[in-house]
Amino acid sequence: MASKMRMPAPLCLIENRDRKLVVHQEALRLLSGIHQPVVVVAIVGLYRTGKSYLMNKLAGKNSGFPLGSTVQANTKGIWMWCVPYPGRAEQTLVLLDTEGLGDVEKGDAQNDSWIFALAVLLSSTLVYNSMGTIDQHAMDQLHYVTELTERIKSKSSSEENSEGLEDSAEYVRFFPTFIWAVRDFTLQLELNGQPCTEDEYLENALKLKKGISREVQLFNLPRECIRLFFPTRKCFIFDRPTNRKNLHRLEDMDESELEPEFVEQTLKFCRHVYKTSKPKTIPGGHVVNGRLLANLVETYVDTIRSGGVPCMENAVLALAQIENSAAVLEATGRYVELMDQKLKLPTETLQELLEVHAKCEDEALQIFMARAFKDDKQQFQAELMQALDQKKEAYCHKNELESSKHCQALLARLSEELEEKINKAFYSRPGGYQDYFDDLKAVTVKYHQESGKGVMADVVLQQFFNNKEDVGRAILQSDEALTEKEKEAEGKGLIRL
Repeated sequence: MASKMRMPAPLCLIENRDRKLVVHQEALRLLSGIHQPVVVVAIVGLYRTGKSYLMNKLAGKNSGFPLGSTVQANTKGIWMWCVPYPGRAEQTLVLLDTEGLGDVEKGDAQNDSWIFALAVLLSSTLVYNSMGTIDQHAMDQLHYVTELTERIKSKSSSEENSEGLEDSAEYVRFFPTFIWAVRDFTLQLELNGQPCTEDEYLENALKLKKGISREVQLFNLPRECIRLFFPTRKCFIFDRPTNRKNLHRLEDMDESELEPEFVEQTLKFCRHVYKTSKPKTIPGGHVVNGRLLANLVETYVDTIRSGGVPCMENAVLALAQIENSAAVLEATGRYVELMDQKLKLPTETLQELLEVHAKCEDEALQIFMARAFKDDKQQFQAELMQALDQKKEAYCHKNELESSKHCQALLARLSEELEEKINKAFYSRPGGYQDYFDDLKAVTVKYHQESGKGVMADVVLQQFFNNKEDVGRAILQSDEALTEKEKEAEGKGLIRL
């Protein structure tokens, strides 16, 4: 997306329609237009916990993502808002607001798990929003994190053990940073009677129990998953923004009407997200732009709809196929554009054309390398070089045609007087062949003096000579015959004398 483009309001990116996930093409089209690296911040959590308010604040707005004011979940699927990144003109901030998890009306835990998994797969910063405190109930509600190994594969290998947490350690390289936002927090931030920070509060809540009983395993499992999958994590607590009666008009309220502590906490949260969030990357370290993110969305959703499990390795390979093919087309198109700009046909020599080709080929290769990735076997680079070689041959052929046309037109102009004399039988006389030869030589001299004839100059001239062979032979024969008659006539005249 060009830096001047703006999305005035969020769009639905992935709709949860009749328990099926559907990608919206209009949102994909807008996303594909973003050529900058994207920083993707997604928020997940139970329905009616104020997720959308935080996302609106990250967008620098009071409204945008619908807040709703009832106990019904308002956001269905995943909504997207692309906005300029504060302080980073070279990046775009993509905000993803997900539907509330645990909606009793929806009653589809599997869809909730997929929404959570997609938020993890697509984001570079993941915000988990909950209410009250981080206690066992809060951990139980975050059971989706324990299902990630069932919802996401890092490799396509059948040997991967989806049940073993130790085998999932490589997720750490690809998963987003994690922020736990605790809303309507009413306790004192203390541990063992001593003040503590928000992060210390979170880490204490993530402590594991010792033992091997079933109860201990159930207690430890979500904590182990959070600690393993999200080694970079942060916690923010928020006071209630206003009294319960005013919550329905929260987006219409001025900050001066809200609780000062809540306003300050929200500002602190936004500053942290802006400062620490990084561009989305995929395995291999390739930085994702809007176009790549759009392809990832389609790849993951298509896999889920077909009954499969999203695989990061497969997604990257599919993405590489799409991007590398597009990179070949883009680089080839640029090569043609540059050749048309820089190449003036016909060229005097083949070397001149090849020098222009080499420069255009080099720039096309740079364009390809800038977009292509994971072309380890240089398959697509070889495809590009083959395409450019074919284009070069086409330009060489065109160069020859242009040179031929130019030289033929030039010879036609220079030989107009010669042709006129031929047509009027000017050379059909004794000594005519010598005059013809001299005139033909004069045409040749003038032809050689002309510049810009191109690579076919000698070939066309030779063709011209070949075409004049029969004419020249006829003139020569006529000349010899007439000369012989003239001699005979002269001889008879001498005899009479």
